[in-house]
Amino acid sequence: MRFQRVKALAKKEVRKIFRDPAVVFMIIMFPVVFVSAFSMSFGEADATQPSYTVGVVLASHNNSTDYARGLIEALSATGVLKPQEYLNNQVAQEDLTQGRIQAVLVIPENIEESLTTYRSDPENPGKRINATISLYLDRGSVITTQVIPTVLKQAVDAFTGVSRSCSASPIKVEVASLVKVRQAMSLEFIAPGMFTFASIFLIMMVAQTFTQDRESGMLKRVMTTPTTPAEFMTSYVLTYAIIALIQALILFTVMHLIEFRPSMGVPTYLLAFTAVLIFSLSNVGFGLIAATISKSPGAATGASFIFVIPQLFLGAFIAFSLSPTARLASMFITSYYVTDALTTLFLCEAAPTSPTVLLDLFVITTSSIIVLLVGVLLYRGYYR
Repeated sequence: MRFQRVKALAKKEVRKIFRDPAVVFMIIMFPVVFVSAFSMSFGEADATQPSYTVGVVLASHNNSTDYARGLIEALSATGVLKPQEYLNNQVAQEDLTQGRIQAVLVIPENIEESLTTYRSDPENPGKRINATISLYLDRGSVITTQVIPTVLKQAVDAFTGVSRSCSASPIKVEVASLVKVRQAMSLEFIAPGMFTFASIFLIMMVAQTFTQDRESGMLKRVMTTPTTPAEFMTSYVLTYAIIALIQALILFTVMHLIEFRPSMGVPTYLLAFTAVLIFSLSNVGFGLIAATISKSPGAATGASFIFVIPQLFLGAFIAFSLSPTARLASMFITSYYVTDALTTLFLCEAAPTSPTVLLDLFVITTSSIIVLLVGVLLYRGYYR
């Protein structure tokens, strides 16, 4: 394989892409418009944000310790939750059903023991005693079911000393009501998913491009040259890897301008961009598969959504209240591991060598290579 041919084909493809206004919009303007719209919707909290009264029930009267009181004070410090203590759960539930309060949370008996074991040895999960806070929500209010779980989790993590969005807290929040709670995410929490979101749309671009090249006869003309299938495919993979990098740079620049500035070193930034670039290989592979089963650019666009939709809903934005079934399904989606790795790096401020990040990177690399190889092998039949 001659790199000079690969370079020439890649330059040709880049020029063709940037001459198409619609594609240029997808590459450059789409990330800008996307981030701007989300930042205006979820970026800063409203100065007139309402507060919600939350009933607090101590599972045991002996639980009126400094730990339980400290947690109640942490709830008050949010400025969003107003804790109101109850002697028993039955009275609190009656007030909840009558609309006097918006939620009820039950502090377990072992909260003191849980926090004591955690703070004595936070790096040893095996010696930790976990505690679970039961949360009951007002099912008649969609807003409260979105806001309260998020604020409560942040208050609990701040009280225990655990970084936001990390899963190492000894105190868990469990929704005990029948309401399916969806977490309201601010820009800070959805930022990792934005990188994944933008990269996923490479599937549609690749599918359309390869189908157009096949329809226009360009593929047949390339076949008359000494270019090998490996050189042809490598040039396209290189082209879309460059596009993925451009999109990631644009996204991060725009988010930096709107005050999303995680405390990370250069190695962490490089690893984050590396994860996105490797993930782009998977999207190229899915695009090739969509192009293989499609006979026109329009059909390729529709076929690409077979791969786009699952990755968007199950992997781009990992929610605190994701259902067990959705969590199980997301384990088979590459985008889940990309978002998880970026969340761990951006929000948890984990080191690039942390086990979670390395495991995510291994899964991303392995699955992306497999999908790319499958796509190349399927589409290669058109090259012969």
